Amino acid sequence: MINTITENIKRINELIHLTENENVGSYIDSTYLKTSDQAGIGEEETDMIVFNTIKNAIEHNMKLVMLRPEYVKTAREFIDSKGANVLVGTVIGFPNGDNSLGEKFDEAIKAIQDGVDELDYVVNYKAFQKGDLDTIKKEVCEGTKIGVDEGKVVKWIIESAALTSEQVAELTILIRDIVIECVGEQKASDVFVKTSTGFYSPEDGSPGGATTDAVSIMSANAGPLKVKASGGIYSRDDLNKMIDAGASRVGTSAGVEIIQGKESNTDY
Repeated sequence: MINTITENIKRINELIHLTENENVGSYIDSTYLKTSDQAGIGEEETDMIVFNTIKNAIEHNMKLVMLRPEYVKTAREFIDSKGANVLVGTVIGFPNGDNSLGEKFDEAIKAIQDGVDELDYVVNYKAFQKGDLDTIKKEVCEGTKIGVDEGKVVKWIIESAALTSEQVAELTILIRDIVIECVGEQKASDVFVKTSTGFYSPEDGSPGGATTDAVSIMSANAGPLKVKASGGIYSRDDLNKMIDAGASRVGTSAGVEIIQGKESNTDY
């Protein structure tokens, strides 16, 4: 009973702290992952959006900037030139996760060489749905080792909107068990399961990004792995709900608006 009360008090205090701008940024991975074609804009405009994403993350003390692999080196050099503490993350096998294992691993190794801090792999959730667990075991084990052996944080995006609640739990547990077996429980604390790419659109029109239900299920089954919520987080209220559901980090392109207490109309 005492432990439960203590945890509840800790939780309330944490949520209260999220009303303070200087603390909100520590939960946010400022994200921009669209190609020029996906955004319907030119390459120069895309480069400018990426630059502003990096600059805003620095100015607002966000945890990390999450960009496509081709921008990792530029982001690393710019952040280091400013003496900032913002981390650099990228996506691997994005957005569908069905790249070959060799392609995924090569992409991760290149990102590490370019100075990345965190690797967000898209797990081959379609293989999981088909019962091909060998593919999942190989990619999660080797992909995690590639990252954590170099001191990097690794996240596994499960595309929760493409799965049933039962599958969300099953895949979370599977990833957890593979990670613990391959790198040990201590290093497993540097690994996350992550809800979404932000690019999946369910046929029934339901949310394709993070939901509190998915985050709650993942959080209940992930330990010692952590949970990251991404996609569909547009406001301080959205962020607080994800944290309350068990997320340790959130990915959003609305980081500035969230920190300022506003609501964004962004689509990621």
